[in-house]
Amino acid sequence: MTLKPAMPGFGIKFQRIDLPDQPIVKADVDYVVDTARGTTLEHNGARVSTVEHILAALVGMGVDNVLIELNGPEIPIMDGSSQPFIDILEEAGIQEQDAKKIYYSIDTNINYYDEVKKVEMVALPSVDYRITALIDFNSQVLGTQHANLKSLSEFRKEIAPCRTFVFLHELEYLLANNLIKGGDINNAIVVVDRPVTEEELNRLAKAFDREKMSVQQREGILNNAELHFPNEPARHKLLDIVGDLALIGFPIKAHIIANRPGHASNVEFARKIKQYIKKNKHNKDVPIYDANQPPIYDINHIVRTMPHRYPMLLVDKIIELSDTRVVGVKNVTFNEQIFQGHFPGNPVMPGVLICEALAQVGGILALNPMPDPENYDTYFLKIDNCKFKQKVMPGDTMILKMELLSPIRRGLVEMRGTAFVGNKVCAEADMVAQIVKREGK
Repeated sequence: MTLKPAMPGFGIKFQRIDLPDQPIVKADVDYVVDTARGTTLEHNGARVSTVEHILAALVGMGVDNVLIELNGPEIPIMDGSSQPFIDILEEAGIQEQDAKKIYYSIDTNINYYDEVKKVEMVALPSVDYRITALIDFNSQVLGTQHANLKSLSEFRKEIAPCRTFVFLHELEYLLANNLIKGGDINNAIVVVDRPVTEEELNRLAKAFDREKMSVQQREGILNNAELHFPNEPARHKLLDIVGDLALIGFPIKAHIIANRPGHASNVEFARKIKQYIKKNKHNKDVPIYDANQPPIYDINHIVRTMPHRYPMLLVDKIIELSDTRVVGVKNVTFNEQIFQGHFPGNPVMPGVLICEALAQVGGILALNPMPDPENYDTYFLKIDNCKFKQKVMPGDTMILKMELLSPIRRGLVEMRGTAFVGNKVCAEADMVAQIVKREGK
């Protein structure tokens, strides 16, 4: 297997270089043909099996564009984890490309339930990508376990080393049906969930070309393999979710909660999420507002920074702020003075005030790099491409997003603003502002 760099927008694709015409298979849930003991893709007459561990490694490392060349039908199993792939990726290095990474935000719960297998999965709105996995195999050895991934930045350390696992009775079935040719006992954790005889251990040792095998207790882990984490099986199930959901084809922002997941359910869930994204693709990168999370700036901080006061202060809090992007919140209430004279009896927020609210949020983004922002003001010089797409009414919570279009130079700030209510765009515009020092400061 050889990993090769690819251009922005290429995505993740596998190429079978051992076949005529060297066909390519895209890492896409639409091409999944089998989920028995792994996830298998097939397209253009080419099949690639066990793709989940390498896909999880690529997602965990933030790799979006890569061509994976293979001279056979299956990704090498290695030790049954993503760690060997992480190691070669880190050795090669990751290149940041000159293209914006587009995330798709889930703005409503997406549910999946398999009544036969009792699998439950849900994607909840979230400001980032998080996963919670719960497993229960009715096994005294494993018990009930859960694992969490709070951020993809944790993947390398907390999830990547976690190996796949198999129960002894499953291993015996695979051996009897000649399904793990070339397999080694180090490719997986073998859970011994029943008493095992010396004769059975000798037969397993012969199958794997070992002098002997053992289980410390009557039930436990075959060959007394040491677990990397007490809940390594649950963490590996989480790893599988990361890899299988990569087949959605879009980076997402959501909190995934999975109870008793497996490859089949992961793939069906990925199909459901992909279908939702395709239907709501125009809503990509909608900011998520969680009222339970403390704001970056509350109204007191905003008042210290901005020169505006009631009734012309049109931002209540800042919930996201970086060097290139800011997201603010404006709660629109019926008590505001504008509604006394603007369409009385049918209150609608004036479009110019939506633009003003965006401009004020943009002012916070513009002044954020300044060491003493309270000594500067921003004056808007130009508004282009302004469009109003939906009315804003009393009771609405308006989410105001401003993004830099280019680096700030000579005090000139070029930004693109979008105002949302829920996941619907209310207004959008390109704006240019100038940073000016206050007189006497």
